[in-house]
Amino acid sequence: MSNTQTDFDVIVVGGGPSGATAAHEIALAGHRVLLLERAFRIKPCGGAIPPCMLEEFDIPRSLLKAEIQSARMISPSVQKVDMPIEGTFVGMVDRDEFDPWLRSRAQQAGAELELAAFKKLEYLDDTTIQVTYVSKDQDTEVRQATARCVLGADGARSKVARQGIPKYADVPWVLAYHEIVQAPDIATENYDPQRCEVWYQGKLSPDFYAWVFPHGNSASIGVGSARKDFSAQDSVSALRTISGLDTAQTIRKEGAPIPMKPMKRWDDGKGVLVSGDAAGVVAPASGEGIYYAMLCGRLSADAVNEFLLSGKPAALKAPRKRFMKLHGRTFWALGLLQYFWYHSDKRREQFVEMCKDEDVQTLTWQSYTQKKLVKKKRKEHLRVFVKDVAQLLGLSKTAT
Repeated sequence: MSNTQTDFDVIVVGGGPSGATAAHEIALAGHRVLLLERAFRIKPCGGAIPPCMLEEFDIPRSLLKAEIQSARMISPSVQKVDMPIEGTFVGMVDRDEFDPWLRSRAQQAGAELELAAFKKLEYLDDTTIQVTYVSKDQDTEVRQATARCVLGADGARSKVARQGIPKYADVPWVLAYHEIVQAPDIATENYDPQRCEVWYQGKLSPDFYAWVFPHGNSASIGVGSARKDFSAQDSVSALRTISGLDTAQTIRKEGAPIPMKPMKRWDDGKGVLVSGDAAGVVAPASGEGIYYAMLCGRLSADAVNEFLLSGKPAALKAPRKRFMKLHGRTFWALGLLQYFWYHSDKRREQFVEMCKDEDVQTLTWQSYTQKKLVKKKRKEHLRVFVKDVAQLLGLSKTAT
């Protein structure tokens, strides 16, 4: 059921992984799609993706800059725990190549891409939404377009959410900042291009973590924190020195808020829906967002397609319900993990110590790389839970 009286069937605001994925799949269904991307801006991101994503979203392996074989967790006392990845890998993408590829794929499916900054949306009637934006393709011309549906995929501080779903738009977030630097493609004393490093130290991040993620010939060195008095730049500078990359050429620097909790509602009950970071689907504790953003974009596309065919706004409630059914428990568990283990350096020390456990390592990589837990391993799940509680209560012999 297409409304030819509107300029487009759908206007997608934001051309990152979630928006570009949604635009691609909505256009494939035969609908008229306008994809607005503010500035082809690159979001600060470690770039890690699970291998299952390649098949699920038909992503060519050639986009991977590296295939990481292990992760190293570093505690406040500089205890280093290596977690090898057996039989699989963690893929690394660089967002300055990955995001444009996704947008190009959406264009090939029929979406119209415009470099533009979203300004406002308003309903002209019950079924027509007018979007005002500044087109940077047209010498900063203020333009307007109408659609039956608007999908906001415009980041953690989403203007679409704030205008369309204001009661639910505020979610907890951390500031992520990273620097992409030229890095050696062979291992050095303090850096390994085949290993991710995650630093759990209060001096590097008082409430989250810092990271060094290899991207082939480059590396992402970053940190996250919700503390307003915290200097992310100073922390990254210190971590570059520790990693022996303080003199490496800096390719670019980026910072942006990262949401830490899904919004309680993603639609306005009429024709506005949000997706990806705008909906808050970044995993607590880990900060993982690319996979969840693309899944959210796909679920949103399914709902928008149904809405356009049926004309029933209730269809737009489906993405949140489906996402939370798939990953709500994981997000809840990771939220507890972050709350308990990132609270102090004493607890961070215990957390890194716990990462030595083989059950913890097995379940960590299995859940990350496959995005599901194997039911046959319920005993391992129980053992990990018991060990986790023992560490937290100080009952474990390894607790400090």
